[in-house]
Amino acid sequence: MDLQYILRAISVGAIPVILAVTLHEVAHGRVARLLGDRTAEALGRLSLNPLKHVDPLGTVLIPGFLFFSGSPVLFGWAKPVPIDARNFAHPRRDMALVALAGPASNLGMAILWTVVAGAAAAGYLGAGAFAAWLFGMGKIGLLFNVLLAVFNLVPIPPLDGGRVLVGILPLGAARIVARLEPYGLWIVVGLLLLSSRSGYSLAPIVDRIARLIAQVFA
Repeated sequence: MDLQYILRAISVGAIPVILAVTLHEVAHGRVARLLGDRTAEALGRLSLNPLKHVDPLGTVLIPGFLFFSGSPVLFGWAKPVPIDARNFAHPRRDMALVALAGPASNLGMAILWTVVAGAAAAGYLGAGAFAAWLFGMGKIGLLFNVLLAVFNLVPIPPLDGGRVLVGILPLGAARIVARLEPYGLWIVVGLLLLSSRSGYSLAPIVDRIARLIAQVFA
Protein backbone atom coordinates (compact mmCIF):
# COMPACT_ATOMS: atom_id res chain seq x y z
CA MET A 1 0.00 0.00 0.00
CA ASP A 2 1.93 3.06 -1.25
CA LEU A 3 1.67 6.64 -0.02
CA GLN A 4 -0.10 7.87 -3.16
CA TYR A 5 -2.86 5.29 -2.74
CA ILE A 6 -3.29 6.21 0.93
CA LEU A 7 -3.55 9.95 0.19
CA ARG A 8 -6.02 9.33 -2.64
CA ALA A 9 -8.18 7.11 -0.42
CA ILE A 10 -8.17 9.70 2.36
CA SER A 11 -9.02 12.60 0.03
CA VAL A 12 -11.99 10.75 -1.48
CA GLY A 13 -13.25 8.91 1.58
CA ALA A 14 -12.73 11.31 4.49
CA ILE A 15 -15.69 13.63 3.87
CA PRO A 16 -18.43 11.01 3.36
CA VAL A 17 -17.17 8.80 6.19
CA ILE A 18 -16.89 11.68 8.69
CA LEU A 19 -20.32 12.99 7.72
CA ALA A 20 -21.85 9.52 8.01
CA VAL A 21 -20.58 8.97 11.54
CA THR A 22 -21.24 12.53 12.73
CA LEU A 23 -24.79 12.88 11.40
CA HIS A 24 -25.66 9.40 12.65
CA GLU A 25 -24.94 10.50 16.22
CA VAL A 26 -26.50 13.94 15.79
CA ALA A 27 -29.70 12.28 14.51
CA HIS A 28 -29.95 10.27 17.73
CA GLY A 29 -29.60 13.44 19.79
CA ARG A 30 -32.04 15.48 17.70
CA VAL A 31 -34.80 12.90 17.92
CA ALA A 32 -34.18 12.48 21.65
CA ARG A 33 -34.60 16.23 22.04
CA LEU A 34 -37.86 16.17 20.08
CA LEU A 35 -39.13 13.44 22.41
CA GLY A 36 -38.22 15.33 25.57
CA ASP A 37 -34.62 14.48 26.46
CA ARG A 38 -32.19 17.41 26.23
CA THR A 39 -29.16 15.56 27.66
CA ALA A 40 -27.21 15.53 24.39
CA GLU A 41 -28.01 19.21 23.78
CA ALA A 42 -26.81 20.18 27.27
CA LEU A 43 -23.50 18.39 26.66
CA GLY A 44 -22.97 20.00 23.24
CA ARG A 45 -23.46 16.74 21.34
CA LEU A 46 -25.92 18.14 18.78
CA SER A 47 -23.00 19.90 17.09
CA LEU A 48 -22.00 19.07 13.52
CA ASN A 49 -18.35 19.38 14.59
CA PRO A 50 -16.93 15.85 14.07
CA LEU A 51 -14.48 16.28 16.93
CA LYS A 52 -17.41 16.30 19.37
CA HIS A 53 -18.23 12.73 18.35
CA VAL A 54 -14.78 11.15 17.95
CA ASP A 55 -13.93 8.19 20.13
CA PRO A 56 -10.09 7.93 20.03
CA LEU A 57 -10.15 4.14 20.15
CA GLY A 58 -13.22 3.36 18.05
CA THR A 59 -13.02 6.18 15.49
CA VAL A 60 -9.26 6.46 14.99
CA LEU A 61 -7.04 3.69 16.32
CA ILE A 62 -8.99 0.52 15.53
CA PRO A 63 -10.25 1.52 12.04
CA GLY A 64 -6.81 2.91 11.20
CA PHE A 65 -5.06 -0.27 12.29
CA LEU A 66 -7.49 -2.46 10.31
CA PHE A 67 -7.16 -0.27 7.19
CA PHE A 68 -3.36 -0.10 7.14
CA SER A 69 -2.99 -3.79 8.00
CA GLY A 70 -5.10 -4.70 4.96
CA SER A 71 -7.78 -6.39 7.05
CA PRO A 72 -10.88 -7.55 5.13
CA VAL A 73 -12.99 -6.37 8.09
CA LEU A 74 -13.30 -2.66 8.90
CA PHE A 75 -14.87 -1.91 12.25
CA GLY A 76 -15.24 1.16 14.40
CA TRP A 77 -17.60 3.41 16.28
CA ALA A 78 -18.17 7.01 17.36
CA LYS A 79 -18.72 8.30 20.87
CA PRO A 80 -22.35 7.41 21.70
CA VAL A 81 -24.70 10.34 22.23
CA PRO A 82 -25.89 10.37 25.87
CA ILE A 83 -29.59 9.64 26.21
CA ASP A 84 -31.62 9.64 29.45
CA ALA A 85 -34.76 7.58 28.83
CA ARG A 86 -36.28 8.84 32.10
CA ASN A 87 -37.07 12.08 30.27
CA PHE A 88 -39.29 10.32 27.72
CA ALA A 89 -43.06 10.06 28.05
CA HIS A 90 -42.91 6.51 26.67
CA PRO A 91 -39.35 5.30 27.44
CA ARG A 92 -39.31 1.99 25.53
CA ARG A 93 -41.06 3.30 22.42
CA ASP A 94 -39.10 6.54 22.39
CA MET A 95 -35.74 4.80 22.82
CA ALA A 96 -36.62 2.65 19.80
CA LEU A 97 -37.42 5.78 17.78
CA VAL A 98 -34.15 7.41 18.87
CA ALA A 99 -32.27 4.25 17.86
CA LEU A 100 -33.92 4.19 14.42
CA ALA A 101 -32.92 7.81 13.79
CA GLY A 102 -29.26 6.92 13.26
CA PRO A 103 -29.70 4.31 10.51
CA ALA A 104 -32.45 6.46 8.94
CA SER A 105 -30.01 9.37 8.67
CA ASN A 106 -27.49 7.09 6.97
CA LEU A 107 -30.03 5.92 4.40
CA GLY A 108 -30.91 9.56 3.73
CA MET A 109 -27.24 10.40 3.22
CA ALA A 110 -26.83 7.35 0.97
CA ILE A 111 -29.53 8.79 -1.28
CA LEU A 112 -27.92 12.24 -1.32
CA TRP A 113 -24.49 10.81 -2.16
CA THR A 114 -26.08 8.78 -4.96
CA VAL A 115 -27.49 11.99 -6.42
CA VAL A 116 -24.00 13.57 -6.21
CA ALA A 117 -22.41 10.59 -7.96
CA GLY A 118 -25.07 10.59 -10.67
CA ALA A 119 -24.73 14.32 -11.26
CA ALA A 120 -20.94 14.03 -11.44
CA ALA A 121 -21.13 11.13 -13.89
CA ALA A 122 -23.53 13.11 -16.09
CA GLY A 123 -21.20 16.11 -16.17
CA TYR A 124 -23.47 18.44 -14.21
CA LEU A 125 -20.79 19.14 -11.58
CA GLY A 126 -17.86 19.88 -13.86
CA ALA A 127 -15.45 17.63 -15.70
CA GLY A 128 -12.08 15.96 -15.43
CA ALA A 129 -10.39 15.23 -12.13
CA PHE A 130 -12.86 17.25 -10.07
CA ALA A 131 -15.86 15.33 -11.42
CA ALA A 132 -14.02 12.05 -10.86
CA TRP A 133 -13.27 13.10 -7.28
CA LEU A 134 -16.95 13.92 -6.64
CA PHE A 135 -18.04 10.65 -8.25
CA GLY A 136 -15.64 8.72 -6.00
CA MET A 137 -16.95 10.52 -2.93
CA GLY A 138 -20.53 9.81 -3.96
CA LYS A 139 -19.81 6.12 -4.48
CA ILE A 140 -18.06 5.79 -1.10
CA GLY A 141 -20.82 7.83 0.57
CA LEU A 142 -23.47 5.49 -0.82
CA LEU A 143 -21.71 2.27 0.18
CA PHE A 144 -20.46 3.41 3.60
CA ASN A 145 -23.79 4.86 4.68
CA VAL A 146 -25.69 1.73 3.64
CA LEU A 147 -23.09 -0.39 5.45
CA LEU A 148 -23.40 1.76 8.59
CA ALA A 149 -27.21 1.56 8.51
CA VAL A 150 -27.31 -2.21 7.98
CA PHE A 151 -24.60 -2.90 10.56
CA ASN A 152 -26.28 -0.76 13.21
CA LEU A 153 -29.60 -2.54 12.65
CA VAL A 154 -28.13 -5.89 13.71
CA PRO A 155 -30.43 -6.75 16.66
CA ILE A 156 -27.77 -6.95 19.36
CA PRO A 157 -27.55 -4.20 22.00
CA PRO A 158 -25.86 -1.72 22.21
CA LEU A 159 -26.32 -1.47 18.43
CA ASP A 160 -29.37 0.46 17.29
CA GLY A 161 -31.12 -2.71 16.15
CA GLY A 162 -30.75 -4.13 19.64
CA ARG A 163 -32.34 -1.06 21.18
CA VAL A 164 -35.21 -1.25 18.69
CA LEU A 165 -35.69 -4.93 19.58
CA VAL A 166 -35.83 -4.07 23.29
CA GLY A 167 -38.44 -1.43 22.49
CA ILE A 168 -40.81 -3.72 20.61
CA LEU A 169 -40.50 -7.05 22.45
CA PRO A 170 -42.79 -7.97 25.35
CA LEU A 171 -41.34 -6.69 28.61
CA GLY A 172 -39.99 -10.04 29.83
CA ALA A 173 -38.19 -10.83 26.58
CA ALA A 174 -36.97 -7.23 26.33
CA ARG A 175 -35.28 -7.50 29.72
CA ILE A 176 -33.46 -10.66 28.63
CA VAL A 177 -32.16 -8.97 25.45
CA ALA A 178 -31.20 -5.83 27.39
CA ARG A 179 -28.95 -7.91 29.66
CA LEU A 180 -26.72 -8.61 26.64
CA GLU A 181 -25.68 -4.96 26.37
CA PRO A 182 -22.50 -5.16 28.53
CA TYR A 183 -21.28 -7.99 26.29
CA GLY A 184 -22.83 -6.85 23.02
CA LEU A 185 -19.74 -5.16 21.60
CA TRP A 186 -17.65 -8.28 22.10
CA ILE A 187 -20.39 -10.43 20.57
CA VAL A 188 -20.41 -8.16 17.52
CA VAL A 189 -16.61 -8.27 17.19
CA GLY A 190 -16.72 -12.05 17.43
CA LEU A 191 -19.40 -12.27 14.75
CA LEU A 192 -17.39 -9.99 12.45
CA LEU A 193 -14.27 -12.12 12.82
CA LEU A 194 -16.30 -15.29 12.30
CA SER A 195 -17.96 -13.87 9.20
CA SER A 196 -14.59 -12.96 7.68
CA ARG A 197 -13.50 -16.61 7.97
CA SER A 198 -16.77 -18.31 7.08
CA GLY A 199 -17.55 -16.14 4.07
CA TYR A 200 -20.94 -15.15 5.49
CA SER A 201 -21.31 -11.40 5.92
CA LEU A 202 -23.60 -8.41 5.55
CA ALA A 203 -22.05 -7.65 2.16
CA PRO A 204 -24.88 -9.15 0.02
CA ILE A 205 -27.51 -7.17 1.94
CA VAL A 206 -25.46 -3.95 1.67
CA ASP A 207 -24.90 -4.55 -2.04
CA ARG A 208 -28.59 -5.12 -2.78
CA ILE A 209 -29.71 -2.02 -0.90
CA ALA A 210 -26.98 0.11 -2.50
CA ARG A 211 -27.92 -1.13 -5.97
CA LEU A 212 -31.60 -0.37 -5.34
CA ILE A 213 -30.81 3.17 -4.19
CA ALA A 214 -28.54 3.70 -7.19
CA GLN A 215 -31.19 2.46 -9.61
CA VAL A 216 -33.83 4.80 -8.17
CA PHE A 217 -31.82 7.96 -7.45
CA ALA A 218 -28.74 7.99 -9.72
